[in-house]
Amino acid sequence: MTPSPSPIALVTNVTGYAGPPAVAALVAAGFRVLIHDYGFVDASRLASFTEQYPHVEYVPADSPASLIENVWERAGRLDAIVSNDHFPAPQASLADASLTYLRETFEALVAAPYALLQAAAPKLRTQGGGNIVMITSCRTRSPIAGAAVPDAARAAANALVRSLAAELAIDGIAVNAIAPNFLYSEAYYPRAIFLDDDRGREYVDTLVPARRLGKPDEIGELIAFLATTNAKFLTGAIIDFAGGWPTTPARPS
Repeated sequence: MTPSPSPIALVTNVTGYAGPPAVAALVAAGFRVLIHDYGFVDASRLASFTEQYPHVEYVPADSPASLIENVWERAGRLDAIVSNDHFPAPQASLADASLTYLRETFEALVAAPYALLQAAAPKLRTQGGGNIVMITSCRTRSPIAGAAVPDAARAAANALVRSLAAELAIDGIAVNAIAPNFLYSEAYYPRAIFLDDDRGREYVDTLVPARRLGKPDEIGELIAFLATTNAKFLTGAIIDFAGGWPTTPARPS
């Protein structure tokens, strides 16, 4: 009996946010993992990443549409897409947050994943379906002053998930999101501030019921589940990954 070929997954923006744990979990789950990151124009960054994750395959591309074309040319199908979208989110008041920052944030967190899925959907439809996992955020559950730009972009990305799930469900394409907050990543919760510094750890302990940051391998496990499930009836879900936040942590009496 000829063994079944490995399922194929694509992870975008792979060097940051949930990219590394996604790769580790998908490789462990038996996927052939294709990766992309615009930072890989620096060959040393690509070499460093592939040294750490030797089982991945880099697919070069200069746009979301060309990435999908290049993936299909190389692999001929795609069973799972992890759209791992992140962008710097400094606090800035209405007076200080420029329209340029707004547009760049929406381009990275909304327009780019939209373009990726727009290019992928016809091919997924032709092959009979697939799993799409978007990495978004649940930060909008507790808005803060000075965060209008990233909050608006993340809300838009989550809305995108729900609408595209409704549109693509008939084609066997599941579209779900994992929406983290307080996930350890150098992009948003860097080690030096939130793990190695007493004040950072106290900040997390005060706000998060789990009283710690989320671990990369934990989100990796969830990504692998959504990427591998055959339960395509599970679609349009925005899964909070925030240790119970924004509920106030329980304290000993």
